Amino acid sequence: MFEVKNIDIKVSDRYLIKSLSFTLQKGDKMAIIGEEGNGKSTLLKALLGICNYAEIKGTLQDKNHTIGYLEQSMKEETLKKKVYDFLFEDTNNYYNKVAMFYTYLENLELEDTILERELSFLSGGERVKIGIVKLLLEEVDILFLDEPTNDLDIKTLEWLENFIKKTDKPVLYVSHDETLLSKTANKILHLELVKKKKVCKHTLVKMSYDAYIESRLQAIDHQTQVARFEKRQYLKKQDRLYQIMQKVKYQQATITRKDPHGAKLLKKKMHSLKSQEKKLENTQLTEVPDVEESISFCFEEVKIPKSKEIVIMDIPKLSIGTKELSKNIQLKIVGTPHICIVGKNGAGKTTLLKQIYENLKGRSDLKVGFMPQVYEEVLKSYDTVLDFFNFSKKEDLTKARMYLGNMNFTKEEMEGKIENLSNGTKAKLFLIKFVLEKCDVLLLDEPTRNVSPLSNPVIRNVLKHFKGTIISVSHDRKYIEEVIDCGYLLKEDGIKEIKKEEMSF
Repeated sequence: MFEVKNIDIKVSDRYLIKSLSFTLQKGDKMAIIGEEGNGKSTLLKALLGICNYAEIKGTLQDKNHTIGYLEQSMKEETLKKKVYDFLFEDTNNYYNKVAMFYTYLENLELEDTILERELSFLSGGERVKIGIVKLLLEEVDILFLDEPTNDLDIKTLEWLENFIKKTDKPVLYVSHDETLLSKTANKILHLELVKKKKVCKHTLVKMSYDAYIESRLQAIDHQTQVARFEKRQYLKKQDRLYQIMQKVKYQQATITRKDPHGAKLLKKKMHSLKSQEKKLENTQLTEVPDVEESISFCFEEVKIPKSKEIVIMDIPKLSIGTKELSKNIQLKIVGTPHICIVGKNGAGKTTLLKQIYENLKGRSDLKVGFMPQVYEEVLKSYDTVLDFFNFSKKEDLTKARMYLGNMNFTKEEMEGKIENLSNGTKAKLFLIKFVLEKCDVLLLDEPTRNVSPLSNPVIRNVLKHFKGTIISVSHDRKYIEEVIDCGYLLKEDGIKEIKKEEMSF
């Protein structure tokens, strides 16, 4: 059993977690959910003793269990290693580990030649797969997974879901993939920052993700209705009491000295009314639930003719470095479809999307918004959040601040450095810029992967109703189901259009 008692986590002068206690036992699949920047990854690192930027207090009791940790992204020094060295740098049980490695190749759609490749040359999904394989080879007692579904293709996502469901090892994981959460979680730890992100709170329940979300919404709705009803009743009583007191005050002011008995009665009545007033003021009313506000944003109407040619490309060879990924790619996109490019990890989807962007970004007849898979490719050119919008007019900056506020950015985040933002918050930054610049074509590489499962439904709904063209890469099954019209399957021998029904989700 892994036990946590009364842990506090503080970063700078703000608590992310206070008085958190829980246990992990055999068969537990505990999902940590919450908005970006609420401390999910920080909690994992704190429990592992590798968080050097936070003040941590509390007690951990793990009875000498070995914990396997899948980081959200590999470190620079790790990326310089070859896959073989990364997997087998620990020579203990070497031959058993090699044999086990080959049993995972087929399930994870990996080729044995990957062993000689450097991690830095692998796709994002391939790196995640190799990270998962390393954990499995180490035969640990407990699994800590930070965004294990990032960049995985759909087949591997389904394999990972089955693995998490079937393993009897305790799993503590952070994920934004609602399908994975729905199918695997049996415990939920929800981290929140309320009162404009100044106060932390947490909810810990033993139930499925879907059951938690449903019960949470019902509880919020019920408490809100009760709070509003009590407030209305309170105001009615307050108004009635005020009217009576005003009437008695008038009577006191107009009563003659010839009626001392009446004056005495009025004084007694006023004393009683003031007593009622004091009692009313001390009434404990049900409060409106103190939860994080939902994000809010929308695109202005954009108009692209149905016959307008958006993309016409003929790519004889699609490569990254010296490695050929695909060939004979002929792509024609007309009008305003919502498209998702799918294919196995390493097929070249991100590389193709970048080439599409290079092809479109100089067009004067289109306003193109591009969200890369690695945000720093764009954001490294900017220092602060407001720099990213590059507005000089006061009214434009005011509008940007309004949209940032609707996306739950605090004043400190609005005026702070981009490098201090979480990945999910950076994703929202791109979406806000697309809205403000009135983009009519969106190129999105995994647009939902870093955004919390509580914000993702809002983003999917906005993109679903976007009137422009969307060309995206995604393995998010809910995104594919709700936003996408059709798909393009990228393989080694080219690309072909497929119907939505043929896309696996």
